[in-house]
Amino acid sequence: MAGVLKKTTGLVGLAISQNPHERLKVLYTKILASLQVIPKDAAYRKYTEQIVNNRLDMVKSEPNIENLERKINCGQIEEVIQQAENELSLSRKMAEWKPWEPLIEEAPENQWKWPV
Repeated sequence: MAGVLKKTTGLVGLAISQNPHERLKVLYTKILASLQVIPKDAAYRKYTEQIVNNRLDMVKSEPNIENLERKINCGQIEEVIQQAENELSLSRKMAEWKPWEPLIEEAPENQWKWPV
């Protein structure tokens, strides 16, 4: 039922997902595909692939939504879907930004020092 809102502890207003397993499979597959343009040794790709592959395996092996929510341990399934959508967007931006490449010029002195 599109448009039905789900009230959650601390989170109100996410529409109930009618087919969360399928939606997550699609999102996780798209994330993995978007990571292919990022160098294999880039930390973002390495760790994101690890997390996404782990979650994709859980989605494929756990048909019960409540159990899946517990296994992923990142909120209700609609929140997990929203997180996956955000990660897909970020993965595409990371490919554009290329943060793994060297700096164009030297960083100012104390740029990476904290606290200053």
